[in-house]
Amino acid sequence: MKLKKNNTLLFIGDSITDVGRNREDYGSLGHGFPLMIAAYLQAMYPEKRLTFLNRGIGGDRLIDLKNRWEDDCLDLNPDIVTILIGINDTWRNPHPEKKVSEEKLNEFEADYRYLLKSLLQRTDAKVILMEPFVLPYPKDRIVWREDLDHRIQIVRKMAREYQTELIPLDGLLNAAGIKNGFSYYTGEDGVHPTDAGHGTIAKYWLESFFDKPTIEIS
Repeated sequence: MKLKKNNTLLFIGDSITDVGRNREDYGSLGHGFPLMIAAYLQAMYPEKRLTFLNRGIGGDRLIDLKNRWEDDCLDLNPDIVTILIGINDTWRNPHPEKKVSEEKLNEFEADYRYLLKSLLQRTDAKVILMEPFVLPYPKDRIVWREDLDHRIQIVRKMAREYQTELIPLDGLLNAAGIKNGFSYYTGEDGVHPTDAGHGTIAKYWLESFFDKPTIEIS
């Protein structure tokens, strides 16, 4: 993956990406991992004159992202797109035991495929997929795995099919939580990152982007 002068990097998804961005401000990055990544890259490569855009919207499910994909992604013609979506599909599953039907999973896969297919047809963007995640604090989040694990497998399938980068956030953050405490990374709900959580996501993103033998900065 190359980072070129005047590249536009787009971060898009739900509240984990949104993090309080000002939607009246075209370039507002919010207060989470997109801002942290942008700050690092701008400090390291001022000569690149990179542009960073945040199009996260709190509460969005995958279908919501699909419905705004034209305006919030394709029309922006980004060079690098990072997608993190799916936890609200699990959160808003109406079944207490979080069972999910094959029909719903097929819809999820079809909608995700639409995002990637249209992006690759309409732009030359490189794509970074991030797994949706949940940490088991509070304890009732454990039942969410019945739904979320299926969606994570679909994200992995999309990464294979479309040859995108994949950051396995669910496994990485759960491993970090086992070591340092789950609430250290996602506070009281197992989903929304703390400052430490956002910093950790930014770290994983930067490691994925740069720790590759084929990376070029030109």
